[in-house]
Amino acid sequence: MRSVTYSMGVSLDGYIVGPDGEFNWTEPDKDVFRFWIDEIQRVGVHLLGRRLYETMLYWETADQDAFGDAELEWAALWNPLPKVVFSTTLSAVQGNARLVSGGVAEEIERLRAEPGESDIAIGGATLAAEVAALGLIDEYQVMVHPVLVGGGIPFFPRGERRVDLELVETRTFSSGVVYLRHRVAR
Repeated sequence: MRSVTYSMGVSLDGYIVGPDGEFNWTEPDKDVFRFWIDEIQRVGVHLLGRRLYETMLYWETADQDAFGDAELEWAALWNPLPKVVFSTTLSAVQGNARLVSGGVAEEIERLRAEPGESDIAIGGATLAAEVAALGLIDEYQVMVHPVLVGGGIPFFPRGERRVDLELVETRTFSSGVVYLRHRVAR
């Protein structure tokens, strides 16, 4: 069965964006960017909320003439990747994305039933909070950046039930960024 992973960059105090809406502190150095390139190759479909979809739309529309080799490689992997966008406010999506206004649990069940071993990735804290509340996340992959932002949108949903995790992998980058991969203990 395909695993559901929630993966994003986060500040040391647990936020994906700061109180001002900024997340420029998550901009990866070349080693972290290379890591994300390698990771996206394990993903078969990416589930996104509206805000993350709109942020990542950059890769669909950016002038690729200005890209370096790593950015071109990322775009070549990201753009054809199937994306499912959950939104009640968007009327259309671009690229290899489809818009869903229905239930996330039903969509995940349908995707898990498809053949293959590739991951179902989730990006976006609001969408991930809904999936976590349903107990459907199998892995949390956190790229912890060495910054305290003091507030904003939290990576982990607040007020949810206890979830025990098993450490699967860690990696420390020269920039001070630390990758943590935890599997949900079942």
